Amino acid sequence: MKEFVVYTLARIGLFLAVYAIVVGVHLLVTGGDTIPLLWPLLLAAVISAAASYKMLAGPRGRFAASVERRARTATRRFEESRSREDVN
Repeated sequence: MKEFVVYTLARIGLFLAVYAIVVGVHLLVTGGDTIPLLWPLLLAAVISAAASYKMLAGPRGRFAASVERRARTATRRFEESRSREDVN
């Protein structure tokens, strides 16, 4: 569960950082005009998704490994339970 929280917080943090950069660049370019709502969000989502592929490979790998461990444990317990039922 810890790996999920770390990865999720890293993704959110990366998105917020990219969003702040996109909005900052927009404000610099336009001289402080109003900021449209949709395009900075979409641009930040695309950029942060691409960046997270490389930048968050470690946390994503640890999260995937923990999911795999939990799945193996659940499968082993299920098989043990099923084998006990077959004996009884």
